[in-house]
Amino acid sequence: MSKYVKDLVTRDIANRLEGVEDAVVVSTSGMDCNTTAELRTALAEKNVQMMVVKNSLALRATEGTRLASAFEGMSGQIAVCWGSTDFVSLVKTIVELDKDKAKFKLFEARGGAMDGESLGPDGLQAVSKWPSREEQISLLVGQVLAPGANLSGALLGPGKLLASQVKKIIENQE
Repeated sequence: MSKYVKDLVTRDIANRLEGVEDAVVVSTSGMDCNTTAELRTALAEKNVQMMVVKNSLALRATEGTRLASAFEGMSGQIAVCWGSTDFVSLVKTIVELDKDKAKFKLFEARGGAMDGESLGPDGLQAVSKWPSREEQISLLVGQVLAPGANLSGALLGPGKLLASQVKKIIENQE
């Protein structure tokens, strides 16, 4: 590949990854076109984008960015995955597909970059166990609303008890 073509491809990769802060690097080498199409469909359902690139060109395109650490130590043809609602959801999707060896036996999560730091396969496994953004929001809302619910229960409990006693007295007098 000539230097001119390499520069064009590098610029194209850099433009596609512009604004991407966190990504996961996977290997899809050896997958046939039907399996790859199924994989891309499964990723698209989760709003995840995948781009197959040559590692050296991706490393050149992301040089000086937070994604550069994802490509260090990789070799050959790789695929970059990004998107989803947050990074934890992205990692959960990739790890789930990596575990499905019956369907995607040649798909392998190889690493990634989160907040500018490199993650290996073990790091991806650890991140996949974290709560996603939606789960964190629901936990926070539950913690915020719990004191109000407890206070409401404490205030309404005696009032309901008194009301039921008054109702019983009225029923007895009739």
